[in-house]
Amino acid sequence: MHPSKVYVPVTVTFDQEGSLLPRSLVWEDGREYVIDKVLEVRPAPAQKAGGQGDRYTVQISNRKRYLFFERNTEISQPSPGKWFLERKDG
Repeated sequence: MHPSKVYVPVTVTFDQEGSLLPRSLVWEDGREYVIDKVLEVRPAPAQKAGGQGDRYTVQISNRKRYLFFERNTEISQPSPGKWFLERKDG
C-alpha cells in the first residue's frame, strides 16, 4: 500500500435511486468525522496515493476533501470495495 493511501471505515446510505452516499468516516486516530455534504461523484485517479476509483468530493466541517471508493474486482468477494483518503503532505 502506498504511504499516502489511508483506508478508512465509512458509514454509508443508499438513496432511492441506489446511489451510495457516505455519511461519516473514522480517521486512523479514531476520530469520527461527519460528512456534511457530497458535492460531486466521478471516476478519477488518486493522484498522490495511486489507484483508480470513484472520487467523492465531500464537505467536512466546511472543508473540501476527496474520498475515494476503490471497487473490488473480485466478483466472488462479499465486499464491493474499500474507502480511502489521501494523507496530507507534511
